[in-house]
Amino acid sequence: MARPASPAFGANGTPPIVVEELSKTYKVTDREGGFGAAVRSFFKRKFKDVRAVQRVSFQIGQGEIVGFLGPNGAGKTTTLKMLSGLLYPTSGSAQVLGYTPWERQAGYLRSMTLVMGQRNRLAWDVPAADSFLLNKAIYRISDDEYKRSFQELDDLLELGPIIRKPVRNLSLGERMKCELAASLLHRPSVLFLDEPTIGLDVGAQSRIRAFLKEYNRRNGATIILTSHYMADVVALCERVIIIHHGELRYDGGLSELSRRIAPYKIISVHLGGCDDCALESYGVVLPGEDETGKKRLQVPADQVPAITARLLAEQPVQDLTIEDPPIEDVIERAFNEPLRN
Repeated sequence: MARPASPAFGANGTPPIVVEELSKTYKVTDREGGFGAAVRSFFKRKFKDVRAVQRVSFQIGQGEIVGFLGPNGAGKTTTLKMLSGLLYPTSGSAQVLGYTPWERQAGYLRSMTLVMGQRNRLAWDVPAADSFLLNKAIYRISDDEYKRSFQELDDLLELGPIIRKPVRNLSLGERMKCELAASLLHRPSVLFLDEPTIGLDVGAQSRIRAFLKEYNRRNGATIILTSHYMADVVALCERVIIIHHGELRYDGGLSELSRRIAPYKIISVHLGGCDDCALESYGVVLPGEDETGKKRLQVPADQVPAITARLLAEQPVQDLTIEDPPIEDVIERAFNEPLRN
């Protein structure tokens, strides 16, 4: 697929996405439970401010796939909704492909897409093919361009066997394939993906990740991805942005985050004929064993070579592996520590 022309690409070297001090505050009602409180609030309501996003700034270059991470309620979806034009910010600014998103100009809407894994954009009672034709009309895609786009998406996602079934009869994985295809028929240059693999089985997640990677490779598309599945992030993103309580906590490389917040390795070791050998002198012995029955040690990353040599020299080692800490642990720690790059 060829990328559609956009005023942002190549214009003064401006990145496709530039966000500066973006904030969103909601005013919500605040009352206690119970009938009396309900009656009182009918005559006099109390409100409180909820800061969903607070002065977030970042830039994303053309062709980058960036993981946008945070716990539930961190402000991820609110940020994506502002960048896609669904919400107005309280303050701050953003430029995507040279457009101000919440102005919702036609050129911008034809150049981006928002996919929310928990929201259905396909007509429920008709085949997905009918929703594709509706999008063709909405985006004014020519017949020839539609055929080319559909053929390429069909090659990548294997849509043929499923697009003529009513959407309600599709499995979740099949529906997400169709959701992605419907979102990409107009060949957007920027993709905002909010939990695109949520609820899918391992095989379906892997196929969706492979598709996104190939779409990015072919088109140079810029992608912001939110996901609670760290396998999505590891497979697709070299860079991550972490927000918590609406504030930016970290913006940088995923590998650098691991080095900074979890500067240790896990040594898994199987000792032949020595089930009760003392390992405390080599590192922190973690509770339990791994799936192969090895005992696990947490050791500082810079001491791994020396400790490994000691183990091999002093213990009856039958098998030994060295691994990075689980990415889930790294991200969880990042949510709760005051990191900022």
